[in-house]
Amino acid sequence: MENITSRNNDKIKYAVSLKNSASARRKNGRFFLEGARLCADAAKSGADILQFFFTKKAAEKFSDYYGEIIKKAGEAYIISDEISARLSDTESPQGLFCVCSAVDKIVKADKINSKGKYILLENVQDPSNLGAAARTAEALGIDGLIVSGGCDIYNPKALRASMGAFFRLSVFECGDVCKFIGDIQKAGMRAAASTPSAKAQDITAADLSGGLVCIVGNEGAGVTPEVRAASDFEVTIPMKGNAESLNASTAAAILMWEMVRRGD
Repeated sequence: MENITSRNNDKIKYAVSLKNSASARRKNGRFFLEGARLCADAAKSGADILQFFFTKKAAEKFSDYYGEIIKKAGEAYIISDEISARLSDTESPQGLFCVCSAVDKIVKADKINSKGKYILLENVQDPSNLGAAARTAEALGIDGLIVSGGCDIYNPKALRASMGAFFRLSVFECGDVCKFIGDIQKAGMRAAASTPSAKAQDITAADLSGGLVCIVGNEGAGVTPEVRAASDFEVTIPMKGNAESLNASTAAAILMWEMVRRGD
């Protein structure tokens, strides 16, 4: 097992590039993980762990997690606390990091359950919103999360915010949302675009039965006009206060709760 002591080691620089750059993740088909629980979740889920970096202190402190990860890791490297600090995105790094292979998650109508309930995030930029939505989707038993534009699903902050949900939940990426809506409509599903407009159907009273994809838009602009037009209907979350809209992950959570609570 190799010891890495230099911050300028090529493997460390490569891992940092994956942490910091969505384009590097796309180009290389790799992604970066930080943290004992998250790396162990990846190992348990069958993710292809190419490289595992850890400090000796972390291997002892998180011995159970370490054991899960080391069994699945293609390569393992002992690193110093200084390198751990460089790899980390947090103030108090746990000292466990992985580089993994990304998998094909491009959504197709025939990949999803035509009777299922899905949440689609269109151009959501904040990785914390993406991760929180994934965590809620898993907790509520939503059939899957679909992401179009905005923050990529392998963003380290999104992965941490998801608390490992990305490895247990069906997560897909979608390019052309309008085309996807047309495809699922042919399969007998419906699409509902969320909007703060009072003219939309109240989510607590709308018909959410059958196969359904509910769409949450960008934090500032909301669901795009083209996607709203392609959807079967629009829904809104009734609000009594003076706020014009809700945080994207909060809105997604309410919509998903209504889908599983009332949708047959």
